[in-house]
Amino acid sequence: MIEGGKARIDHDKCVGCGRCLAVCPKDAIEPSTANSCAILSCKIAEYAYAVVKDRPAFHISLICDVSPFCDCHAENDIPIIPDVGMLASFDPVALDQACVDLCNQMPVCEGSRLDKHRKSFGATDPNQEYFHLNHPDAEWEAGLIHAEEIGLGTREYELIRVL
Repeated sequence: MIEGGKARIDHDKCVGCGRCLAVCPKDAIEPSTANSCAILSCKIAEYAYAVVKDRPAFHISLICDVSPFCDCHAENDIPIIPDVGMLASFDPVALDQACVDLCNQMPVCEGSRLDKHRKSFGATDPNQEYFHLNHPDAEWEAGLIHAEEIGLGTREYELIRVL
Protein backbone atom coordinates (compact mmCIF):
# COMPACT_ATOMS: atom_id res chain seq x y z
CA MET A 1 0.00 0.00 0.00
CA ILE A 2 1.18 3.50 -0.78
CA GLU A 3 0.13 6.94 0.39
CA GLY A 4 -3.54 7.61 -0.23
CA GLY A 5 -4.56 4.01 0.42
CA LYS A 6 -3.72 2.77 -3.07
CA ALA A 7 -1.99 -0.50 -3.75
CA ARG A 8 1.42 -0.58 -5.39
CA ILE A 9 2.41 -3.20 -7.92
CA ASP A 10 5.49 -5.21 -6.91
CA HIS A 11 7.17 -5.38 -10.31
CA ASP A 12 9.56 -8.09 -9.08
CA LYS A 13 6.54 -10.42 -8.81
CA CYS A 14 4.32 -8.95 -11.54
CA VAL A 15 3.94 -10.97 -14.74
CA GLY A 16 2.25 -8.08 -16.57
CA CYS A 17 -1.15 -9.68 -17.14
CA GLY A 18 -3.06 -6.56 -16.01
CA ARG A 19 -5.74 -8.55 -14.21
CA CYS A 20 -5.32 -6.52 -11.03
CA LEU A 21 -6.11 -3.29 -12.91
CA ALA A 22 -9.10 -4.84 -14.61
CA VAL A 23 -10.81 -6.39 -11.63
CA CYS A 24 -10.24 -3.87 -8.85
CA PRO A 25 -13.71 -2.36 -8.25
CA LYS A 26 -12.30 0.68 -6.42
CA ASP A 27 -9.42 1.61 -8.75
CA ALA A 28 -7.13 1.03 -5.77
CA ILE A 29 -4.17 0.06 -7.94
CA GLU A 30 -1.96 2.83 -9.22
CA PRO A 31 -0.45 2.01 -12.65
CA SER A 32 3.28 2.61 -12.82
CA THR A 33 3.18 4.38 -16.18
CA ALA A 34 0.82 6.75 -17.93
CA ASN A 35 0.50 4.37 -20.87
CA SER A 36 -0.41 1.30 -18.82
CA CYS A 37 -3.79 0.97 -20.59
CA ALA A 38 -2.09 0.87 -23.98
CA ILE A 39 0.45 -1.66 -22.69
CA LEU A 40 -2.36 -3.86 -21.36
CA SER A 41 -4.20 -3.68 -24.70
CA CYS A 42 -1.04 -4.69 -26.54
CA LYS A 43 -0.41 -7.58 -24.12
CA ILE A 44 -3.94 -8.84 -24.71
CA ALA A 45 -3.21 -8.86 -28.46
CA GLU A 46 0.03 -10.77 -27.85
CA TYR A 47 -1.72 -13.33 -25.64
CA ALA A 48 -4.43 -13.80 -28.27
CA TYR A 49 -1.78 -14.25 -30.95
CA ALA A 50 -0.03 -16.90 -28.83
CA VAL A 51 -3.31 -18.83 -28.59
CA VAL A 52 -4.20 -18.80 -32.30
CA LYS A 53 -0.73 -18.82 -33.93
CA ASP A 54 -0.50 -21.61 -36.51
CA ARG A 55 -3.91 -22.99 -35.51
CA PRO A 56 -7.18 -22.79 -37.38
CA ALA A 57 -9.59 -20.53 -35.53
CA PHE A 58 -13.03 -19.04 -36.07
CA HIS A 59 -14.12 -16.14 -33.88
CA ILE A 60 -17.62 -15.10 -32.83
CA SER A 61 -18.62 -11.93 -30.97
CA LEU A 62 -22.03 -11.28 -29.49
CA ILE A 63 -22.61 -7.55 -29.08
CA CYS A 64 -25.35 -7.49 -26.50
CA ASP A 65 -25.77 -5.86 -23.11
CA VAL A 66 -22.69 -3.69 -23.73
CA SER A 67 -21.83 -2.61 -20.21
CA PRO A 68 -20.08 0.63 -19.26
CA PHE A 69 -17.28 -1.30 -17.53
CA CYS A 70 -15.49 -4.53 -18.26
CA ASP A 71 -17.78 -7.50 -17.66
CA CYS A 72 -15.56 -8.50 -14.75
CA HIS A 73 -16.82 -5.47 -12.77
CA ALA A 74 -19.67 -6.33 -10.43
CA GLU A 75 -20.95 -2.75 -10.26
CA ASN A 76 -21.99 -2.48 -13.92
CA ASP A 77 -24.85 -0.20 -14.88
CA ILE A 78 -27.45 -0.54 -17.65
CA PRO A 79 -26.13 -1.15 -21.19
CA ILE A 80 -24.66 1.89 -22.95
CA ILE A 81 -26.05 0.97 -26.40
CA PRO A 82 -28.81 -1.32 -27.71
CA ASP A 83 -27.90 -4.86 -28.74
CA VAL A 84 -26.11 -4.97 -32.10
CA GLY A 85 -26.10 -8.68 -32.89
CA MET A 86 -23.60 -11.40 -33.65
CA LEU A 87 -20.46 -11.10 -35.77
CA ALA A 88 -18.11 -13.85 -36.93
CA SER A 89 -14.79 -13.98 -38.75
CA PHE A 90 -11.64 -16.02 -39.25
CA ASP A 91 -9.76 -12.76 -38.52
CA PRO A 92 -10.00 -11.68 -34.85
CA VAL A 93 -8.62 -8.19 -35.53
CA ALA A 94 -11.12 -7.46 -38.31
CA LEU A 95 -13.84 -8.82 -36.05
CA ASP A 96 -12.89 -6.49 -33.18
CA GLN A 97 -12.64 -3.49 -35.51
CA ALA A 98 -16.07 -4.23 -36.97
CA CYS A 99 -17.49 -4.57 -33.45
CA VAL A 100 -16.12 -1.16 -32.43
CA ASP A 101 -17.37 0.46 -35.62
CA LEU A 102 -20.86 -0.99 -35.24
CA CYS A 103 -21.06 -0.03 -31.56
CA ASN A 104 -20.14 3.56 -32.41
CA GLN A 105 -22.98 3.69 -34.96
CA MET A 106 -25.61 2.75 -32.38
CA PRO A 107 -27.74 5.25 -30.48
CA VAL A 108 -26.79 5.77 -26.83
CA CYS A 109 -29.17 4.21 -24.28
CA GLU A 110 -31.04 6.91 -22.40
CA GLY A 111 -29.96 7.11 -18.76
CA SER A 112 -26.83 4.99 -19.23
CA ARG A 113 -23.40 5.98 -17.94
CA LEU A 114 -22.45 6.88 -21.52
CA ASP A 115 -25.54 9.07 -21.88
CA LYS A 116 -24.64 10.88 -18.63
CA HIS A 117 -21.05 11.38 -19.85
CA ARG A 118 -22.23 12.79 -23.18
CA LYS A 119 -24.42 15.28 -21.36
CA SER A 120 -21.87 16.24 -18.70
CA PHE A 121 -19.05 16.70 -21.21
CA GLY A 122 -21.29 18.48 -23.69
CA ALA A 123 -20.45 15.91 -26.35
CA THR A 124 -22.74 16.75 -29.23
CA ASP A 125 -20.64 15.26 -32.02
CA PRO A 126 -22.65 12.29 -33.32
CA ASN A 127 -19.36 10.68 -34.43
CA GLN A 128 -17.88 10.79 -30.91
CA GLU A 129 -16.12 7.52 -30.20
CA TYR A 130 -18.13 5.93 -27.37
CA PHE A 131 -15.41 3.96 -25.63
CA HIS A 132 -13.12 6.97 -25.10
CA LEU A 133 -16.09 9.06 -24.03
CA ASN A 134 -17.09 6.42 -21.49
CA HIS A 135 -13.47 5.92 -20.31
CA PRO A 136 -11.13 8.74 -21.43
CA ASP A 137 -8.04 6.65 -20.63
CA ALA A 138 -9.23 3.69 -22.73
CA GLU A 139 -6.64 2.50 -25.25
CA TRP A 140 -8.53 -0.17 -27.19
CA GLU A 141 -7.17 1.10 -30.51
CA ALA A 142 -3.55 0.56 -29.39
CA GLY A 143 -4.36 -3.12 -29.03
CA LEU A 144 -5.83 -3.40 -32.52
CA ILE A 145 -2.92 -1.50 -34.07
CA HIS A 146 -0.44 -3.76 -32.26
CA ALA A 147 -2.40 -6.89 -33.19
CA GLU A 148 -2.17 -5.93 -36.84
CA GLU A 149 1.55 -5.15 -36.52
CA ILE A 150 2.37 -8.57 -35.01
CA GLY A 151 0.38 -10.39 -37.70
CA LEU A 152 -2.71 -11.44 -35.74
CA GLY A 153 -4.95 -10.03 -38.48
CA THR A 154 -5.99 -6.87 -40.27
CA ARG A 155 -8.27 -4.01 -39.30
CA GLU A 156 -9.74 -4.02 -42.81
CA TYR A 157 -12.98 -5.93 -43.23
CA GLU A 158 -16.01 -6.39 -45.41
CA LEU A 159 -19.25 -6.56 -43.47
CA ILE A 160 -21.72 -9.06 -44.92
CA ARG A 161 -25.12 -8.83 -43.28
CA VAL A 162 -27.07 -12.06 -42.88
CA LEU A 163 -30.66 -11.74 -41.77
